[in-house]
Amino acid sequence: MTDRSSELLALTRRALVHFQNRTTDQADAVMAMPVSAYTDPERYEREVDRVFRHLPLAMALSLELPEPGSYLAIDQLGAPVLLVRGEDGVARAFLNACRHRGAPVCEPGPGNARVFACPYHAWTYNTRGELVGRYRGETFGEVDEASLGLTPLACAERSGLIWVTLSPDAAFDIDEWLGPFQAELDTLDLTNWHLYEQREIVGPGWKVTMDGYLEVYHHDSVHGKTVGEHTIGNLLVHDTYGQHQRMVFGRRSLQALADKPESEWKPGQDIRLIHSGFPNLSISGILGDHCLVSHIFPGPTLDTTLTRQTVLAARAPTTPEEEQASATFSAMVLQAVRDEDYAMGFRIQAALRSGANAEFLYGRNEPAVQNYHRWISRFVN
Repeated sequence: MTDRSSELLALTRRALVHFQNRTTDQADAVMAMPVSAYTDPERYEREVDRVFRHLPLAMALSLELPEPGSYLAIDQLGAPVLLVRGEDGVARAFLNACRHRGAPVCEPGPGNARVFACPYHAWTYNTRGELVGRYRGETFGEVDEASLGLTPLACAERSGLIWVTLSPDAAFDIDEWLGPFQAELDTLDLTNWHLYEQREIVGPGWKVTMDGYLEVYHHDSVHGKTVGEHTIGNLLVHDTYGQHQRMVFGRRSLQALADKPESEWKPGQDIRLIHSGFPNLSISGILGDHCLVSHIFPGPTLDTTLTRQTVLAARAPTTPEEEQASATFSAMVLQAVRDEDYAMGFRIQAALRSGANAEFLYGRNEPAVQNYHRWISRFVN
């Protein structure tokens, strides 16, 4: 048995004990948070600047840049980001703005190019971000072309993800940032999945949205007809890796293991793992050969977020049955997130300023929510 199989069996064992005892992993105490943490615009700007503009963000999946010349242009928090895989295979990030007068050198979305040309005055850049051409440069005048490449953003590729900071003055050590969580992410083998479908979903405010990704307390009441049919509500096995977290939910099949010897258990089959990378990443394996990856970003106001939701399949569907399985999974997670989680979140967001609550409570059975908010405070204060 591999080390990973042994670990999955240990997690299954922990989950089964909780199921049999009607218990769950818990924090030491109930935690209170002032509602102003969700509504104060000055606090919002301060936290977003420190957390989302100056810390590493999971910006995209490595498989979104499958070959040299592959690029993805996206705007996040007012930063026009251009991700591109160079001829040397290295993923890089730049601000998508020409160094002449700031026009974008690439339209939003994915594609493949060896040269990026500004549509305004036809300055051109290569996949390293270097300025390689200026239209009628001899008439423009002398400039230091070597200093006029696209503005780089700190970027690193690890564990099938591309990590970027949105501020040009920010830097990071990806191995230090991930720490032991990197080994956890590596087990997901994200580079070898098939990208089945991708979409953007507008959600409620950043904290309301993230809270929903970090607990299973609501699953029976909110997701009874979708993912709740497959998981056990209010049963959580929780482990932290500094600011990052792993959550384990029990699948409905877990209860049958009580009557089976461990030698007959199949590692990982009866639990669901969710990996939460601080501050904006959630990776959830829900059914069989499918996985849901969510990149969550604050929106233009404190009342909204934008989620890049990616549905992965273990392989590209080749039969009608496989296509149906992938389509069913994709439809289920879209309903669970957009029509259930986010719909509830919008209702919460609408009531935040009503005065009904001076503070929110995070229960002992919501340790991942508590951990997330504590790390926000650590990075900001």
